[in-house]
Amino acid sequence: MVKTELIDTSRIEAMVAQLKAASTRAQVGNVAGQANAAGTKPDFADALKASLEQVNTSQQQAQQLGQEFAMGDDKVNLSDVMIAVQKASISFQAAVQVRNRLVSAYHEIMNMQV
Repeated sequence: MVKTELIDTSRIEAMVAQLKAASTRAQVGNVAGQANAAGTKPDFADALKASLEQVNTSQQQAQQLGQEFAMGDDKVNLSDVMIAVQKASISFQAAVQVRNRLVSAYHEIMNMQV
């Protein structure tokens, strides 16, 4: 009898988190590189806008893959759809956490005594 091991989801989640962090660093670096190429300093608003556009793009791609799979397209695998949906979910959750941190920082600054 062959002994099968269950997939360790914590390792997969850790790997996905590492990939997401690397992707975010690369995107922020790209925004900074574009700003430096233009002769200006990188702007936080530009980096935030680029990140939000990337989240939107990943969600749109996941939705499109899901629709293609639902329509019976043989070129689209279920695993590709699920991976795209998870990537979109992770990027959206990261964006929500950034927003929460920004709102928290804003409230702290507003409550400071001058």
